[in-house]
Amino acid sequence: MELYTAPPAGSTVICADELGPVIPRTFPPAPGWSPGGHRIKAPLEYSRGPEKTWVYGGLRVADGQAVTMCAPSRNSQYYQEFLQLAEQASPEGTIWVVTDNLSSHDSKSTRAWLQDHPRIRHAFIPKRACWLNLQEGWWRIFRRQALAGQDFADPDEIAHATRVATAQLNARARPWIWGRPQPKPRSYRRRFIYTL
Repeated sequence: MELYTAPPAGSTVICADELGPVIPRTFPPAPGWSPGGHRIKAPLEYSRGPEKTWVYGGLRVADGQAVTMCAPSRNSQYYQEFLQLAEQASPEGTIWVVTDNLSSHDSKSTRAWLQDHPRIRHAFIPKRACWLNLQEGWWRIFRRQALAGQDFADPDEIAHATRVATAQLNARARPWIWGRPQPKPRSYRRRFIYTL
């Protein structure tokens, strides 16, 4: 938590995570109700094809700016590409990346890549504590902005929606602060005075 509340001088804290898979819809939406009055559900479709898209995201805590990238899978190669984008977005100082302990985040190739990029350092959150990553809160806002109620025909449309939503969210970004604000003092409509 100290990286959120008191980051080291001259450093940038980025919360990173992956969202997905986001899968394009390959079937028409189901009609709402049958003539008999029963709810019609869309048919289930399960696939492991190349249509899946993973969205990599990083939230810069100090100013609320985000970096996103779409990739067809979640592996070390794409994670390193994402780290390269995050490094380009923060050109000065040490970069602390707060992330979970997914295997691609701590693989041999990622560790070798990090040795060539000494500015980037990892801070892993504990297992089963995803709420410690501020990126999770940003994902909630991102999903509502980019993905809610949308039908995507192919991964290119998902990537386009991701770019547009990220640009819109960055245009109104504010610093992310760890913790909950103090509640407002309670105001009473009337004060009763009891006399005997």
